[in-house]
Amino acid sequence: MIYISHLLPDDEMKTIIDETGVGIESIEFSIADNLDHLGASIRSYRKRLKFMGCQELTLHGPFMNIDPAAFDSEVRKITMMRFHQTYTAGMELGAKKIVYHTCMNPYVHYLQGWAERVAGFFGEFLEEHKELEIVMENVFDPQIDPVLEVYKLLWEKYPNFHLCFDMGHAHCYSKIPVLEWTEKLASYVTHVHVHDNKGDRDSHAALGDGNIPYEKVLGMLPETEERTWTIECCTAKDVLQTITILKKLKENCFLESAGKETEV
Repeated sequence: MIYISHLLPDDEMKTIIDETGVGIESIEFSIADNLDHLGASIRSYRKRLKFMGCQELTLHGPFMNIDPAAFDSEVRKITMMRFHQTYTAGMELGAKKIVYHTCMNPYVHYLQGWAERVAGFFGEFLEEHKELEIVMENVFDPQIDPVLEVYKLLWEKYPNFHLCFDMGHAHCYSKIPVLEWTEKLASYVTHVHVHDNKGDRDSHAALGDGNIPYEKVLGMLPETEERTWTIECCTAKDVLQTITILKKLKENCFLESAGKETEV
């Protein structure tokens, strides 16, 4: 299933959905003000989803001013509350998955012990939130192994927890090549954020407008029963260009090139 991030006006979203049948990944419940007025936000967004003709929904959780790895108990409480509010919206609106960031900040966090603290936070969250799939997304993460370690600490006990791989973030925020990121994480990824850039900034460009080797990246992320993709571009033109490329690659069986995947 292909989704598009709700970065466009509702009328443009509606036109694209009518033309292509894609789903929506909403950022509505990543915004603190909307979470502060959760009931009204859910009622309002339900009407907007109906207008846009949304049939499949994924939510993007909050990521500003929160920290799953925080030592400060009050910061952890706020982070847990915001995560819970987004989950509540997901249940109310019929979302399939919720994307939460690692919230790694290499200028603030020490890598030593980081994975254990993040896994501890997500484990506590997952104890009470077992119905929807939860996927954790890389953003400013400089290293692959800590992200993978969080997953390995949780997956046996919490089968609804997986990874979201953001190819654009890996390409511009880490010195490790995006193909190495893809190869190491592919077996654990059930959601992919699709966009391009030239490695200098997170430009959220259309596929083909940057220098990510996207055919090779997507070739390592074959279609599975669980895996979905969200196109994260900021203009209708870029969204449509990326939908066209992604669907063409799927039709040309690029997704079977990586063969079968098995979680270990």
